[in-house]
This record gives sequence, structure tokens and C-alpha cells, in this order.
Amino acid sequence: MEHVFSKLKGDKWIWIIVIILSGWSLLAVYSSVGTLAYKEGKGTELYLVKHFAIIAVGLGLMYLSHKLDYKWYAGISKILMIITIPLLFYTLVFGNTVNDASRWVTIPVINQTFQTSDLAKLALITFLARMLSRKQEDIKDVKKSFIPIMGAVFMVFVLIALANLSTALMLFGTSVLLLIIGRVDIKQIGIVCIGGAILLSLVMLLGPRRATYLSRIKGYFDTEAVTKSNIPFQEDKNFQANNAKIAIATGGLFGKGPGNSVQRNVLPHPYSDFIFAIIIEEYGTIGGAILLALYLALMYRCIRIVTMSPRAFGAFLAAGLGFSLTIQALANMAVAVGLGPVTGVPLPLVSMGGTSILFTSVALGIILSVSRNIEELKSNEELQEDVKPIRSPKKVVVGSI
Repeated sequence: MEHVFSKLKGDKWIWIIVIILSGWSLLAVYSSVGTLAYKEGKGTELYLVKHFAIIAVGLGLMYLSHKLDYKWYAGISKILMIITIPLLFYTLVFGNTVNDASRWVTIPVINQTFQTSDLAKLALITFLARMLSRKQEDIKDVKKSFIPIMGAVFMVFVLIALANLSTALMLFGTSVLLLIIGRVDIKQIGIVCIGGAILLSLVMLLGPRRATYLSRIKGYFDTEAVTKSNIPFQEDKNFQANNAKIAIATGGLFGKGPGNSVQRNVLPHPYSDFIFAIIIEEYGTIGGAILLALYLALMYRCIRIVTMSPRAFGAFLAAGLGFSLTIQALANMAVAVGLGPVTGVPLPLVSMGGTSILFTSVALGIILSVSRNIEELKSNEELQEDVKPIRSPKKVVVGSI
């Protein structure tokens, strides 16, 4: 184990948390894909192997990302933003539509779907970190700093919100947190929040998925219809939320044991959106608390990296990416336990998925790159302390006797 960790640089606790979450993901996904395998006429082992391959590729990307000096991501962020904006436009117009949401595009040759919002999250956060670090001297200047920064935020927010409102809201919240950390004027942040609220209202009232958004909010507050057993599945907007609550309630303190979930055969997406409910059903409240503690520990390690980073860009990178992952995890858990309306947000590193795991791994690799740089600087300082020349004593002139 020591030999393995000697090859891995950066915060060792983040590596440990990622490995634990990845292993837990394999168990949870394998347990919850039975219904999906039955519908598609495939074996559950096939999904396990595929999920294991995605996790392995994700860990490989995480390793490569952490080996690259994080300063390079400042230049990469510009390229990502140039690619992301047209790609989001293309997804809205020509993307694959699932459940009235156009979020995916198909990659030619390999014929695999790709969720462009995952790339957009990484692109916007790295771009914001670059802009905030370079504009610190003029951070309160409207023309030089505020307009260029918020133009990118609002454009990405609207393009994602038209198809995936929950992801857009979380990304917008992360952006606001970065603005606060970046010492942006509080009045300007207020303007940003008002502008975001206006755009949110327009998307919800006039967007292509306005009926879906409004029905989910109405279903969240109107629980009376759920008690009627004669409501068909297609019309019961609280079907998923209530079966997730059943899974949590029947899990008890210690759970039913791995592979013994019942609600996995009822919930439409037990391997992605509601995997946290399945985990509590199988591993109990204790298991859910441990999983929550792992994400909070991950956020703590990211904050520690922020406080130790000697450069603003590294601090903004670690803060933005760390907040984004933690907010997404908390949002997924909140939906599962009934603290929010149903969304399509996966649990980072745990839910089954391709691009979500891969881009989450890259984000963690970037955070580890910042941590690795801190370790190297600290090591160099200690080395310099060790090799400081010892002052030679003054010469003593010995006179002749």
C-alpha cells in the first residue's frame, strides 16, 4: 500500500475517499441494475464490468490530471469555453432527447452518448478561476472584470437550464460562491443573483421544459394525490420520491444487507438518481451517514487545499471544483430523502454513468494537482532550510610566541 501511495501525489485522504466511493459504487450499482438488465435482456454482470471499466478509466484520467501542473489549466480553460458554448447550442438543437430533455450528443465512431453539461461545468469553473485570479487588481471594475465574467456565467447557465435546470442552478450557486471568495463587490453579487432569478423565471415559464419543471414543483408541495392508489405511474409525479422514502424507511438503522433491496425493483432509476435511497435500504441509516461523512470530508480536504495554496488560481480551482462536487452530492441526497423536488442529478462517483464519472475524476485530478504543487513547494522550502550554509567562525590570528 505504501508503494502505491508513493506513486500518487497530492492529498492522500482525497485518494482514499475516491477509492472508497468507487468500491461502494460497484456494490451499489451491481445491486440495483437487476430490473434494467431484465428489461434489456442482458446479464447484471455485463453492467458490472462496464461500470468497473468506466471507474478504471476515470481513475486513470484522475491520475493523469493530477500529474499535469495545475497552471496549465488556465490556458486549457479558454479552449474548453470556446468548445463548450457551441456544443451546448448543438445539444439543444440536435442532441438526443430523453424524457423531453435534450442533454446528450452521440460521439461518432464509438457511438456513445456524451452529456455536454458535464464538460460545461468543468469549463466554466476553471475559466472563472482563471478570470478571478487575473482580475484581482481590477476586480471591482464593471467593464474590465464584472461584465466579462458574468457574461460567461449567464450564457452557460441559460444554455444548460433549458434542458437541465437542476445542474444549471447548482453551477450558478458554485459561481456565486467563487465570486464571494474572489472579493467581488457585494452589490455586484446582488445584481448577479437578481439577474439569475430573472433568467430562472423565464426558463421555467417560457422554456421548452416548463411543463416538467412546474409539475415537479407542484408535485413536491402537493402530496395529497400520492395517497390515491389508483393513479397510474405515468401520472403520479411523486412516484419516485415516495418509493425512495419507502426504501429509506424500511432500511432501518443497519439496513437489509447488500443486494437485499426491494425498492430497486420499483424505482425507475435506482442505479443513478435514487442510488442513495437504495444504499440506505441496504446499508441502513449508518451507511447513509458514512456516505455523507465521506463527501463532507472531501469538502474539508478541498478547503484545506484552498487555505494552503500560495496562488489565487490554485485556490479558486480547488474551491470551485470542491464546492461543485459537494453541492451535487448533497442535492442528490436531499432529493432521495424528500428535501427537494425530483431532479436528474447523479451522486458523484457512486451513480452509474459515463461522462459524469469521467469529468468528476478529472475535476478531482485538478484539485490533487493543486495539492501536489503545495507539497512540492513545501518540500523545496524544507530542502532549502536543510542546505543553508553554516556560517564559518571568524578567523583567529595566532601570533608568534
